Amino acid sequence: MDIALAILGWTTFGLLIVIGLALDVVGLFGNWIILAAIGGLWLFTGFTHFGWLALLIMVGLAILGEVLETAVSGYGASKFGGGRGSIVASVVGCLGGAVLGTPIFPIVGTLIGACLGAFGAATLYEYIQRERSVQEAAWTGFGAALGKVAGLFVKLFCGIGMLVVATVTY
Repeated sequence: MDIALAILGWTTFGLLIVIGLALDVVGLFGNWIILAAIGGLWLFTGFTHFGWLALLIMVGLAILGEVLETAVSGYGASKFGGGRGSIVASVVGCLGGAVLGTPIFPIVGTLIGACLGAFGAATLYEYIQRERSVQEAAWTGFGAALGKVAGLFVKLFCGIGMLVVATVTY
């Protein structure tokens, strides 16, 4: 019976890690699933693995992943010629697009909506507020969308970092 429970537990843990990493790739809350899986493992093993410091580092990485995922979109807009307003517009558009895209196409819609939202908001800001040409404004929007995709990879790397911390401290 103990062996069957151990197999079930480790299988569940592994599936949650894979699901968490997959959710990171589409811009969802994967690092929090990973953190919950690690916290559950810590709880079910009688607190014998990981320490408070390791768990705090993993919480910090989960938060850092969320912050950087959003911030890199704005950075992409700025690197493609956008001003401060387009950075803010990109971040707001990214969040709004993710919220609107999720119910339309669950999971994938979050990523598509976030990229389109970042692109659209940065492009509109540059075109309307800074009176740039359509091509220049779209270039900034492209940078914002590209930044969003880069942000997903940053978030994924934070999730992998959490797994490294968990592995090293296990």
